[in-house]
Amino acid sequence: MTKKGQHVVPNQGKWSVRKEGASRASGTYKTQAEAIAAGANIAKNQRSELYIHGKDGRIRERNSYGNDPHSSKG
Repeated sequence: MTKKGQHVVPNQGKWSVRKEGASRASGTYKTQAEAIAAGANIAKNQRSELYIHGKDGRIRERNSYGNDPHSSKG
């Protein structure tokens, strides 16, 4: 099962936050930094992943705000 996450993607000279599998963006921003902040907020609320894409469209960074299988719980 694929875990749904938020993606920060380039969009016609701006940056959009789009839920995985969605046809429309949650929001569009002037800068990548603004989009990352908005996407991180959504991902935290949904306890999901945030995927940050570069200008070329490829994923350059990933942040987990959910149940990270690699986190240590003692």
